[in-house]
Amino acid sequence: MNFLIGISADFDPVHKGHASLIGKAREIADEKGEEVVIYLNKGYSANHAPFFVSFEGRSKMALEAGADRIVPIEGLHHRLTMSYTVPIRIAMMIQDGVTDYVDAAEVNPAQIKKYAARFIRRGIFSGIPRNLPNRNVIRWYAVNEFLYQRFNRKMEFHFIPEGKVNGEKISGREIRSEILENNLRIPGSVKRLLPKSTVRILEEEIDKGTVPETRDMDVLLKRLNTTSRHHLLNTAHLNAEAVEHIIQGRWYQAENQVWASLRQAGYGPVLSRLALSCVEEDVTRREIYELIQDYEKQGIIPPDQTVERVIERDWFVANMVETGLTSSEAHEKFLNGARTKDKPLYSFDAGLHLRSFELPKLEEGLKAYLYVDKRGVLACELKTKEGKVKSPLKLPGKMATYLRLLVDSQIIPLEGELVKRKRGWRIRLIVG
Repeated sequence: MNFLIGISADFDPVHKGHASLIGKAREIADEKGEEVVIYLNKGYSANHAPFFVSFEGRSKMALEAGADRIVPIEGLHHRLTMSYTVPIRIAMMIQDGVTDYVDAAEVNPAQIKKYAARFIRRGIFSGIPRNLPNRNVIRWYAVNEFLYQRFNRKMEFHFIPEGKVNGEKISGREIRSEILENNLRIPGSVKRLLPKSTVRILEEEIDKGTVPETRDMDVLLKRLNTTSRHHLLNTAHLNAEAVEHIIQGRWYQAENQVWASLRQAGYGPVLSRLALSCVEEDVTRREIYELIQDYEKQGIIPPDQTVERVIERDWFVANMVETGLTSSEAHEKFLNGARTKDKPLYSFDAGLHLRSFELPKLEEGLKAYLYVDKRGVLACELKTKEGKVKSPLKLPGKMATYLRLLVDSQIIPLEGELVKRKRGWRIRLIVG
């Protein structure tokens, strides 16, 4: 096995702070006789957005800054949150033979280890408080320690100060904004933040017309304007409230109008970008569910982030709400280890409200498409040979709460089928 010095990044574009990272990795690599390998995100950034500079352009920038090799990371960031993508990326690096990892942080390594310890103990790497400095570095450090149990080896972390020029932190977002504001010309204020090789390659990319990369707005807006409730609800990372606000906000003609609808649904910037990427790429809950399960089998996904644990949590919360607890109180009890005696139901029946003239249209085995109507009621749609039949679902309180929590999980697929029972028609609901 080759031993490598690794960095995982967007590098959009490579600025002087990134060049310092590569320089530190180069220093370690030359001392050990190893390679500097950049695991470069491709397709979508770690924050779920299209890139400003193409993968090819960013690869050239990193190589000219001193890297030996580029490994593309793709297929993750338009599907999964960082609590999942970070374990997957770290596992890939460890399996490839990366022994040393270089990152930038404003807090010393002892503090990072201290902050990371509680997340390592709990084995869950989502929900890291925003007020913690260098949240992503803490996540990377904690996951690296967690995966030691799986691989019996881990990367050694090397930290350098965050990149600054004249005492000001370098921001890739501000660099991109300034270039856009200057009609794709690189102003002097930006050039001083970039290595000369980056300026040259960036100007070449601009001349070729590859900067900036953007979303396919025709596809995105068409899907948001025309897709049914049940199809939107089956899209990964959209919950019922987001779907309702998307429906209410139609007809969309620009991306900022969609952002306004998602903000009304309580979505922050990161989740909004991920949701839009899922709509653009038509990513379903089933796709996410199976992807996570595949990584679970490889021992990469922390136990508290498995899809089964998500279902188990929703079952527990539904049970506790039935006893009078609030959802947040029940969720906290679950995080602290409380569980129900019985196991979650993965299959159960719901009743229907049907009118007499609809009954002749029905036949056993029809697929039932789940959605939440504009009143917030769980409902389904049946597509018969003679047209659509829509009905609210009839469920006991606990099961209605359980189903709604699963709907709002954003990643658990739910399927329904029409079945005939002695007392009439029912919808057989299948979880996962």
